[in-house]
Amino acid sequence: MLTNCHLAQLVHKQAATYGKRTALSFRDYARERWIPVSWEQFSKTVAAVSRALLSLGVRIQENIAVFSQNMPECLYVDFGAYGIRAVTIPFYATSSGAQVKYMITDAEIRYLFVGEQLQYDTAFSVMTLCPSLERIIIFDPSVKKHANDSLAIYFDEFLALGADPTLQNEVDSRTEGASMDDIINILYTSGTTGDSKGVILTAEMYHEAFRVNDKVLPISDKDVLLNFLPFTHVFERAWSYLGLAEGAQLAINLKPNDVLRSLQEVHPTCMSAVPRFWEKVYQGVLDKMEHGSVLERKMITAALRTGKSYAHYKSQGITPPFSLSMKYKFFERTVIELLKRMLGLERGNFFPTAGAAVSPVVEEFVHAAGINMIVGYGLTESTATVSCDVMGLPYHIGSVGRVIEGLEVRIGEQNEILLRGKTITPGYYKRETATKTAIDADGWFHTGDAGYLREGELYLTDRIKDLFKTSNGKYIAPQLIETKLIVDRYIDQAVIVADEYKFVSALIVPNFQFLEHKAEEEGFACENRETLCEHPRVLQFYTDRINTLQQDLAHYEKIKRFTLLPAPFTLERGELTNTLKIRRKVVYEHYAEAIEKMYREAEGESESTFVTDGVAADVTDTVNLSAFRTEPDNQPEQKNSSNE
Repeated sequence: MLTNCHLAQLVHKQAATYGKRTALSFRDYARERWIPVSWEQFSKTVAAVSRALLSLGVRIQENIAVFSQNMPECLYVDFGAYGIRAVTIPFYATSSGAQVKYMITDAEIRYLFVGEQLQYDTAFSVMTLCPSLERIIIFDPSVKKHANDSLAIYFDEFLALGADPTLQNEVDSRTEGASMDDIINILYTSGTTGDSKGVILTAEMYHEAFRVNDKVLPISDKDVLLNFLPFTHVFERAWSYLGLAEGAQLAINLKPNDVLRSLQEVHPTCMSAVPRFWEKVYQGVLDKMEHGSVLERKMITAALRTGKSYAHYKSQGITPPFSLSMKYKFFERTVIELLKRMLGLERGNFFPTAGAAVSPVVEEFVHAAGINMIVGYGLTESTATVSCDVMGLPYHIGSVGRVIEGLEVRIGEQNEILLRGKTITPGYYKRETATKTAIDADGWFHTGDAGYLREGELYLTDRIKDLFKTSNGKYIAPQLIETKLIVDRYIDQAVIVADEYKFVSALIVPNFQFLEHKAEEEGFACENRETLCEHPRVLQFYTDRINTLQQDLAHYEKIKRFTLLPAPFTLERGELTNTLKIRRKVVYEHYAEAIEKMYREAEGESESTFVTDGVAADVTDTVNLSAFRTEPDNQPEQKNSSNE
């Protein structure tokens, strides 16, 4: 365990301890197998990167950037840069040319590392617009350079620049001079509410994050961590660095769409994830129940019901009754074990989950399935973890765990969560005004999230900037309602509309994989998705499902109208951030006509009527559509976590 080690030295010290043991692995797509990288290899490559950066004249605390999907090279460059006290700035692999240009210019980047063809092409397209940029270094040797590109080099050529062994003396000198005050990273936020800002993370912030997380997360050198989220995301970055500090093995998933395949090949003990991953798992199990045999449905239902009861006792630190324990052990050895093996999670230790609100239904399901989900909360500005569930201590569904040691929390005006401590950023890069706005004179960082503390656990209620006020004066928390909707396997994306309107409405993107299959089963396949979204039976189907999902909401919170959209919200259209959060302003602009149509057609009609693309479907409609309905047992009642 090297949780008290400076990042400039971490890899080399671990190599001295673990030698030829595997530190990293990654799938070689050409050979279709996972390639191991030992700690010795890791250390040698990091040292070579440090020397090569010195040969390019990289200065102490100079900014360099990495624009790539997850690859071993990302870590080589990170730790190579730390060794000479340089700063790395990761760009999301899906960043647009405009975003890349903005970050390069803002941080005055001279050297940009890129992953594959997409990142290279994007970087090259803006190179002439970035006065500071001198060279692009390409990780993937299969990338084809543009004919008139004389400045880009491949990673092997870059490493060769550090061949002079005398450069190592300067590397060692800089490493020895590394300070806990050094800036390690600048992470640009996704910019849901305006221009992206660079969050400064220092060596001290990581050091403190390692110290406090080591106390509550049972990670060791026996663990295998599958990287699912991008290294650009502070959650995955801090989590991966903690794993390396503990001597754990990182299995690097290069392509996000391959995560299920990677799970089944790697069988990790840990993996950080966002709630959407577990929502998809939950939806998949429900689908299996719906299409399985009668016996399968009964067994899965009984196993999950038993697991839910068992997990409830365990969550409160209470020994379950003997009869329940025996029943659970039976299902654990049969149905639950089979489910975990199917997912590749049978070796699971624990699975940190954060990044958005976790639906209580999904959280209950994951625990019922015998998967140790650790729910947490954090921000880029707090080096990830603010709070998390602590194994061995009681937890409640709906909370985001217990505040980590050493971090002060205060509930301010509008119930805003305020933070102060060593893991909190000193500010935003070259943004003095934004820093003063976020961090007050007493050192409290204003998160913008509202919540409360109860019995030692932190609960989130809403995002203050996202709170909507209807024209009737009622406040609506859109994320709460959206979280309820996207648990449904027939709903892929949802955006709530309510601000300054009389009632709540929604833009909904169906999960067309399930919906089209359902329509085909019922014998009325439509010629295209536009027609499918307007079909009266589909509208009634979604009306029924939405009514079930929102039955515990207050009247003024309930969706009165919705529009089904034939295409998803995308990064390319600017509707999603790089962390796949909704950019509401952009969505509202793109669908202004559909939104206006919902409210215009509602004039003079009862609020108990839903309108979708101009087609009305009364909630109390008695038309017999039972053949196109899902059994209510598949949609359990959800609790409003903000009211717990």
